[in-house]
Amino acid sequence: MTAPTPRRALLAVALAAATAATVPGGRASAASGPDASDPAAATPGAAPGEAPGAAAAEASEADAEAAGAAAARTVDNRFWYAYADWQAGTHRGTTAVAGARPGLEIAAPAGRTEYTDPHTARKSTWEYAVWTSPVHRTAVAATEAIASWNARTPAGSWIQTELRPSYGDGTAGRWYVMGRWAAGDGDVRRTSVDGQTDGRTTVWTDTLAVDAPAAAAGLRITGWQLRLTLYRKPGTGRGPRVWLAGAMASAVPDRTTVPAAAPSGRAHELKVPRYSQEVHAGRYPEYDNGGEAWCSPTSSQMVIEYWGRKPSAASLGWVRPGYTDPQVCHAARSTYDAAYKGCGNWPFNAAYAATYRDLAGVVTRLTSLTDLETLVRAGIPVITSLSFLAQELTGAGYGTAGHLMTVIGFTAAGDVIANDPNSRDNASVRRVYKRREWENAWLRTKRRNAAGKTVSGTGGVCYLYTPARPGADQVRALREVGVL
Repeated sequence: MTAPTPRRALLAVALAAATAATVPGGRASAASGPDASDPAAATPGAAPGEAPGAAAAEASEADAEAAGAAAARTVDNRFWYAYADWQAGTHRGTTAVAGARPGLEIAAPAGRTEYTDPHTARKSTWEYAVWTSPVHRTAVAATEAIASWNARTPAGSWIQTELRPSYGDGTAGRWYVMGRWAAGDGDVRRTSVDGQTDGRTTVWTDTLAVDAPAAAAGLRITGWQLRLTLYRKPGTGRGPRVWLAGAMASAVPDRTTVPAAAPSGRAHELKVPRYSQEVHAGRYPEYDNGGEAWCSPTSSQMVIEYWGRKPSAASLGWVRPGYTDPQVCHAARSTYDAAYKGCGNWPFNAAYAATYRDLAGVVTRLTSLTDLETLVRAGIPVITSLSFLAQELTGAGYGTAGHLMTVIGFTAAGDVIANDPNSRDNASVRRVYKRREWENAWLRTKRRNAAGKTVSGTGGVCYLYTPARPGADQVRALREVGVL
């Protein structure tokens, strides 16, 4: 079965874009504010920032229409990935690197610091450098935000990603750690940092959320700034390279049902590899109690291999001989969050996908099955997060507080074709689910659980993995659904 416990206590969020160095996307950001706090100790601290501003609307008909469209938005994305992006912002020891896939690297360390890994108690000294983004003003008054990043971290290196929100009352929040990450686990343990709050917003695993979003005239996130700290062992010439980083902010309304989207009437199905999480039950229980809970990395591995990538034989050498589909075990280990004690950290999965050659991965939120069909027809399978009771999704045979499955197509009638890793074996992974049932399970933000209590729904959360240089049809689809 799938993971038996909820991913969050709060409304789950969405995130962002799969993009490439040669593909324009996102919005221009305002100039950066002062970098008021030092991240050298790898510990978040309060830091003042500039108050967000609001642009005045022009009185033309075209601008009125644009303003109406902006008011209707529920998701805002901004990512840095181009050479000009990395040249912007504030550098403290970092530099923009040109090339086929531009990025951010350490030029000369800004200093040294010690970090004691809370999960191993190992204390180490690191050189570090820091890049702070311009301030981004969101197009929505958001209740949640989540960061994404794509990076290479050779042995002896890691990165930290932080967000600082700006609020609608003209104030700025503290810097929040959104992830301490490395592709491997030999130097530091990959980890989220729970328990961070300024009394107005709080980090829940990978999500920065407003504490009381339903309150009348409640606080909203109207902008944010991102900070990347790159670490490497002293004296080494090689360190991390970050290819993509940014965040998505969302303000999806509470809803127990969602409007039905009309099907396109055209059948379409992608040939995506099929892997069952259930065949790994009992394997490597140190990673989220073993394969029975590996819906997220199993789904990630399916889509990574759809794009023609696989882990090397050397990287699978640690897997016990005789285990089938060792790459799924590798995906679980490579996405494991030591604080969350699970493999379901959303940006950790997207970052894992982007460790493969020329792949980009992010987390986003879509708003309809029309959006989903647009992406699938462009050749992009979509990993989706759902929650439902057993009786709410015909043919599933289980209920879940949070489960990932990959949408690979639609029937002519509009029903959803999914590779569902919660299946007894690889052969039975392909499922067809009733459109209306699946649509509601994926897009609603509130639902009743088996005890009759109102709990969170995922509200359209999904992972998008594409080539770093997507094709023209894929770029058009990503733009059409608002990701680029």
